[in-house]
Amino acid sequence: MCYLSASEKAHIQNIRKEETDLENELRQNWEKILEHMHTAFDISDVSFRTFIQKLSVYSVHDDLLTILIDDTGIGDSKSFIEQKYSVFLAVSIEEIVKVQYKLNFIALSELEDLMPNQKNMETAKKLNPSINPNYTFDTFIVGDNNDFAHAASLKVAEEPGESINPLYIYGGAGLGKTHLMHAIANYILEHDHSKRVVYVTSEAFTNEIVEALRGSKNGHSQSLKEFREKYRENVDVLLIDDIQFIIGKESTQQEFFFTFSHLTDSKKQVIISSDKHPSTMTMLDERYRSRFEMGITVDVKAPTYETRMAILRSKVSKEHIHIDDSILDYIASNIITNIRELQGAINKVISFSSLCEKEVTLELAKEALADKINPNIKKEITIDYILETVADHFGITVKDILSNKRSNSIAYPRHICMYLCRHLTGGPLAEIGNKLGNRHHSTVLHSVELVEEKIKTNDPETVKHVDVLRKKIDPQ
Repeated sequence: MCYLSASEKAHIQNIRKEETDLENELRQNWEKILEHMHTAFDISDVSFRTFIQKLSVYSVHDDLLTILIDDTGIGDSKSFIEQKYSVFLAVSIEEIVKVQYKLNFIALSELEDLMPNQKNMETAKKLNPSINPNYTFDTFIVGDNNDFAHAASLKVAEEPGESINPLYIYGGAGLGKTHLMHAIANYILEHDHSKRVVYVTSEAFTNEIVEALRGSKNGHSQSLKEFREKYRENVDVLLIDDIQFIIGKESTQQEFFFTFSHLTDSKKQVIISSDKHPSTMTMLDERYRSRFEMGITVDVKAPTYETRMAILRSKVSKEHIHIDDSILDYIASNIITNIRELQGAINKVISFSSLCEKEVTLELAKEALADKINPNIKKEITIDYILETVADHFGITVKDILSNKRSNSIAYPRHICMYLCRHLTGGPLAEIGNKLGNRHHSTVLHSVELVEEKIKTNDPETVKHVDVLRKKIDPQ
């Protein structure tokens, strides 16, 4: 057993007192902080009354400040407030109290929903205040772009440390990787209160390693020991987000893989997310790459049109409001890059409607999203853009079109793509062939002539696909 000396106890008490003093100062200056935000960032009086005055200090844990949103009467506005005002708020806090905090938001309605599972969520908060209770499997929209990743994540949640270990989830920003990780954590905590679940971003994990190593070098051997106990001995499930930021930092990378190996060897579950597949991490040592791939590697792709529509319908259903499908179609057809932007767009339309006290119409949606979707700016039509649009339309990937697959479900969209590239860009056959999988110009010509013949003979399927795609690619 390790006993603290009188000086160590005094040091800890001083740290706790400093944290309490900082929290008290923050609460005392809260109105001043909000007013500074109001004037410094030119926030309108209506927006200030509707959103900013609804904010209050919920809790402070080290440098993590959790903000409570009183969403009574304004509906689900959490995502909107986070995206639009979090930077302004963080800057205002630092300006007034001279402390830099990381911000986390929680809505009053979330707290009320959590009351039946309070004991469970208190456990989660103690280990991990950053686990988002709203990110569950029930709120995750499954589509062709993420069905395998969803299935693997659910399997891990049901059987942590057993069948799939590690689970490696990769894909671009805003596609749902973090949602799946939180869903796994929430599912495990709900079904097995004994499990010790820790979710951490790579940035936070790296900072803790650096502090532990620095403490160890300065003669505080306890620092590194405490870090290793936290992440190796006191964890049943470890989730690390955006692992790519650890790769390449030698001491951090080494300490992570010691932790990773210890947990997987002990049958403890590890879930990792990244923006790329392990095989493309050029700075990753081969022995580490093979350890990543010994479980299951799943990717989360950009949502298809059908998935985007499902996400929007789910959102308006949750808000208990009616928005015509033609308006949702306008949003889904123009916001195609990731789920985060899509959710931000529908939140903006709903908030704009509420502030203006007007019904949601197509004209209102266009006005609200003018900064995101500008019909007056003609989009440059490139081969890459046509590739992405055709792949999305047919529910396949760009990689499928570029591949040598010859099944009709791939070959037919490839023919359509070559036809559209030729007619909408006017590019040389050789250039189109080079862009579409290094194919010979004669292959492109054959595909173009094939589609032209189908259109000439009024093949209904081809005519319909080409007409819809032309409008998607060049709506003007």
